[in-house]
Amino acid sequence: MAADSLEALRHEIAACRICRDTPLRGIEHRLPHEPRPVAVISTKARVLIAGQAPGLKVHESGLPFNDASGDRLREWLQVDREAFYDRDRFAIVPMGFCFPGYDIRGSDLPPRRECAPQWRQRVIAAMPQIELVLAIGQYAQAWHMGAERRDNMTETVRAWRAILFSNRSPAILPLPHPSWRNTGWIKRNPWFEQELLTTLRERIKMLVN
Repeated sequence: MAADSLEALRHEIAACRICRDTPLRGIEHRLPHEPRPVAVISTKARVLIAGQAPGLKVHESGLPFNDASGDRLREWLQVDREAFYDRDRFAIVPMGFCFPGYDIRGSDLPPRRECAPQWRQRVIAAMPQIELVLAIGQYAQAWHMGAERRDNMTETVRAWRAILFSNRSPAILPLPHPSWRNTGWIKRNPWFEQELLTTLRERIKMLVN
């Protein structure tokens, strides 16, 4: 896709209101606030960060992973904020572009169902130069990995070698969400930091620096 067409796609995404105006499950299930789509698409980035959906802080700032989860993700990648937000280095495209709101327990709701069918295929097709997809969390893993996804997130991430070193193009590396709520999971699975993150950082150094 030409640069001007990619810019047109960015403007289309920025103007999207389907989860507010024409929600899949009826108007009573529409997004409870004004949409603010957050996505970074690129003609040059070789790494795609495929997350879930923006949180409230990201919704307010318009900057993806501009929160504690982003701090942890950048530590995983061993990149600073300048490199992380350089669209020539990283594309950042969550499964849902807008903050979905909270459930009755105060946790973030899942990504809106309207978003991926409307946009994801077009956005991925617009970035044929991507060489590595970081599939963060179950929703991104389900979409990007299909039948390669295991029964749960832990087993999917545990199978990272078989997934990363398959013949798929672009390569995919499944990751847990970098939320601090997953600190216990990381402690229970020491192979994640000792093995997976070592390989992740090597790939990032090769593709980004």
